[in-house]
Amino acid sequence: MIQTERLTLRPYEVADFDAYAAMVADPVVVRHAGPPMSGEEAWMRLLRFIGYWSVFDHGMFAVFDRANGQYLGETGFMDFRREVVPKLSPSPPEAAWVFTSAAHGKGYAFEAATAAHRWMEQHHAPAATQCIIAPANLGSIRLAERLGYALHDRPTYRGEALRFVRER
Repeated sequence: MIQTERLTLRPYEVADFDAYAAMVADPVVVRHAGPPMSGEEAWMRLLRFIGYWSVFDHGMFAVFDRANGQYLGETGFMDFRREVVPKLSPSPPEAAWVFTSAAHGKGYAFEAATAAHRWMEQHHAPAATQCIIAPANLGSIRLAERLGYALHDRPTYRGEALRFVRER
């Protein structure tokens, strides 16, 4: 578990399903990533997140408001096995973040992602990390740049994508 001034980050648990499913069913939240998810799709993804931790000792953190325990979103690192062309070799861990509509514009994503990056560097020390962002997702592009990512290339992934890389 990680705590920041305003947030608690921890690996997902089954009890997080309702909040997670509501977030990924929100068209505003997923507008740059694909269609809203059904409950079944959200359930399978949540189980993937839980299992990933047990295999790789890192993954996606569920993010909560420390003051009231409200679920705000997620951030962390995974190998999503995306069908990106060209692939980077070796493929650095992929950073990701998604936050509820209610959490947008409050600095939670930066605070949480900064803490997750610090944790990843302390526990796994990757030489680099990457993130794949849709070109229209200006908020995520700004966040990536604030976190120290630089545009690396424009791979093909579900159409057009931008890949950012952050060297240690």
